[in-house]
Amino acid sequence: MNDSRTNLGRIIKQQRVMVPLTLKELATMASMSSSHLGRIERGERFPSARILRKIAKPLGFEEDELFTLAGYLSPHSPAIAEEGPVYSGGQLDPYVARVLGQEPVDVQRAVIGILTILKSIAKGIARESQ
Repeated sequence: MNDSRTNLGRIIKQQRVMVPLTLKELATMASMSSSHLGRIERGERFPSARILRKIAKPLGFEEDELFTLAGYLSPHSPAIAEEGPVYSGGQLDPYVARVLGQEPVDVQRAVIGILTILKSIAKGIARESQ
């Protein structure tokens, strides 16, 4: 099972529960079956752009936020896409990407710079301990 599928599905489910909507309610609002939505939430299926567009508003997301989390759009800062810095397979944690995507580009670059420095320090420490 692909990590990006699992992460996106987990984010969708967490947001649905926080809104709060049942699986059936969101599926009805998105004109899709609840079983298909359940498979998306479990990471068994990856949603199409059409599905993301339908579930974004009921979940309280901007379309571009979900598209970015799904990997259909690059994060707002080129530094995020170029550096691919952080910790999980060279990708930003989806929650971090979502929050960071709401900040101005200069703030995004500063945070990515700090995270890159921290990652470099951690690699150095790991090499020294070997």
